[in-house]
Amino acid sequence: MNPRQLKTFLAVIRHENLTRAAAEVNLAQSSLSDQIQALEEEVGAELFLRSRQGVVPTPAGSVLKAYAEEILALNDEAKAAVSAAAGSAGQSITLGTLETIAAERLAPWLSLFRKKNPDLGLKLKVGGSGELLAQLQQGSIDVAFTFDRGQQDERFLTRRICSEPLVLIAGGDSQARPPVSLAALSTAPFVATETGCVYRQLFDTAFAEAQIATPSIVTEADSIATIIRLVASGTGYSLVPRLALGPAATRGDVVELPWPGNPPAASLVMMWRRRRVQPPALTLLLQSASEELSPLRPADARLRHAG
Repeated sequence: MNPRQLKTFLAVIRHENLTRAAAEVNLAQSSLSDQIQALEEEVGAELFLRSRQGVVPTPAGSVLKAYAEEILALNDEAKAAVSAAAGSAGQSITLGTLETIAAERLAPWLSLFRKKNPDLGLKLKVGGSGELLAQLQQGSIDVAFTFDRGQQDERFLTRRICSEPLVLIAGGDSQARPPVSLAALSTAPFVATETGCVYRQLFDTAFAEAQIATPSIVTEADSIATIIRLVASGTGYSLVPRLALGPAATRGDVVELPWPGNPPAASLVMMWRRRRVQPPALTLLLQSASEELSPLRPADARLRHAG
């Protein structure tokens, strides 16, 4: 089983479609089929079931998936370790993170880190929390900065950086009054991220734990910046990370309302793959993040409160 075959195999699993998988790995579909057939002959088992709806892994294919991911990760780890031991120049590291974290928390720190380590190449990829986890599994990013969802995976190490508060906001011109209870909020219109996003999970959990019906979601958006603009225009309330408010709060486009009860918060964490030998570049970055990524102070928010 060579790495190219395994990458092709995993691409087919991700896409459940031979044409899209072939495009990802830059192969003609006939060449992709040849690689899968050769892999099936080598392991002595059929790896995919083909139908009009697409292709799905057989039980044997599902077993091979976990091993293929580990083999490719170990392959990359070995290359990085040998390169580091040989003192090869041109080390680089790829980070993955959420849009809000990238803009408001990582940009200043990464600029400082780059000045202190000018010979180290940095790449930054922005995606959703589920996408980041998949990229970490595939090895296309070295470390992910995201909010903790309470999921455990023995393949990764997780380090908590800080707790980021979420705040209830309304449009600056809405004349909204502080809610007296969660029950009072349950009848209000809300703008939220899609189901599956960590912000939406915290929103839904707050009401579920209080055994109160979740408010009506009048608009869903996959961008926190867009949600804040929608709230500013009067679409409804929202629960967003305070760190994302920035100019909208300073201008008074939105106001923060007190959350009835314990306000939700999300733990900002960094995750990376377990390795026998950690690349020096990643070690430097993890140490810097632990020392220099600190929580926002209350004075930093500069948010106008509604009273």
